[in-house]
Amino acid sequence: MRSGPSAGRGGDRRPVRPPMDRPRRAAYEAVAAVHRDDAFANLVLPIILREEGLFGRDAAFATELTYGTLRHLGTLDAILTDAAGRDVARIDPPVRDALRLGAYQLLHTRVPAHAAVSSTVDLVRSVAPGATGFANAVLREVSTRDADAWVAKLAPPMETDPVGHLSLAYSHPQWIVRAFSEALGGDLGETARLLIEDNERPPVHLCARPGLIDPVELADQVGGAPGAFSPYAVYLPGGAPGDVPAVVDGRAHVQDEGSQLVAAALADAPLDGPDGRWLDLCAGPGGKAGLLGALAAQRGARVTAVEVAEHRARLVSQATRGLPVAVLTMDGRDVGADPKLPEQHFDRVLVDAPCTGLGSLRRRPESRWRRQPSDLPPLTRLQRELLGAALRAVRPGGLVAYVTCSPHTVETHVTVTEAARRSGVAVDFVDARPLLPAGMPGLGDGPTVQLWPHRHGTDAMFLAVLRRG
Repeated sequence: MRSGPSAGRGGDRRPVRPPMDRPRRAAYEAVAAVHRDDAFANLVLPIILREEGLFGRDAAFATELTYGTLRHLGTLDAILTDAAGRDVARIDPPVRDALRLGAYQLLHTRVPAHAAVSSTVDLVRSVAPGATGFANAVLREVSTRDADAWVAKLAPPMETDPVGHLSLAYSHPQWIVRAFSEALGGDLGETARLLIEDNERPPVHLCARPGLIDPVELADQVGGAPGAFSPYAVYLPGGAPGDVPAVVDGRAHVQDEGSQLVAAALADAPLDGPDGRWLDLCAGPGGKAGLLGALAAQRGARVTAVEVAEHRARLVSQATRGLPVAVLTMDGRDVGADPKLPEQHFDRVLVDAPCTGLGSLRRRPESRWRRQPSDLPPLTRLQRELLGAALRAVRPGGLVAYVTCSPHTVETHVTVTEAARRSGVAVDFVDARPLLPAGMPGLGDGPTVQLWPHRHGTDAMFLAVLRRG
């Protein structure tokens, strides 16, 4: 136990924590859990908010501090390194996370500088009492410049090192900046717009399940607006989506509009012959299976949802309760080796493949700092194997939709081209653009489609639709 001032008489030597406002404390605990325990902010923060009894504006402030700090982490660390005169990696982790929160408040919020500094020093006093002087000095140095001035000082010139400049200016690892730029055809201006959008707080999208609730009715109930593109999307203006009655009773669920669009594209693609057996080959946690199940119920079809992880399979079962969806806990690559997954059996197959998740960095900002280029080879091998299994599972003339929440070309064009080539079956690419709502901008030259946060307001979902010959 750390030594500290006496909390009372009679030899009680428990350390006394100075008063600390609960929203900042909650944000600190969430950021610390992300870095200490590899936690995900979207999972740990709601628990912390509940434990702290935070609601309304206090919960919103804690959420803003948590996600903002995680989004801007790379730039904040560069600034703190300069302000401290030592690499941020050499700062004690509790102090480092507190300084990150303080620097974010100074550079990206309307919190007055004196309040940001004093509250952060109080926080440091509670987690590392010996570092308060250091924290005070560092934050006062941070406060001498605004965010743009710090970038001007620390970022390499755009003219000579555009990737390095964009990386520091917009807080993304350089390898991700390169991947985005390549996927956008080398357009650095558009790459910058994407990076800026990645650092914005994304709206919560709801999916009004067809046949169960009308999206206009849902929008009226939540005080939101129907989506710009998906016929099932509703934009939630605020509040906890888990408190929405239609979500509680299964008539709607939380789902990015881009995910709705790619699932609906498979369901709506023209198909000759029977159309009663649908397959979701990588179904966890169940958002797309829920939408497909609702559509299938309207069309007399049934969905087989496959998920290899037991806990995620349970989530799929919960998400599809009451819908014509059968959940199998098994490996989707076992098509043809397991009688529950016969070859040439299904009319429509969705492969929502495991990927780096680079398309949802707005919603999971910590992923940008955890993912590495070395993650790509095992993931792309798995993606090819799953798509190959889907092409075995679909009947001749049937359709397969390959989907990833990543714009990385290795996970998109390279994977789908290689898997089709190695499949040993005749495959034709279907132009996916007409399968999306008319008037959607920036869909490219086809036949595949890449959605973008800065173009469409969605996660960066990739869609390829293949027809088995």
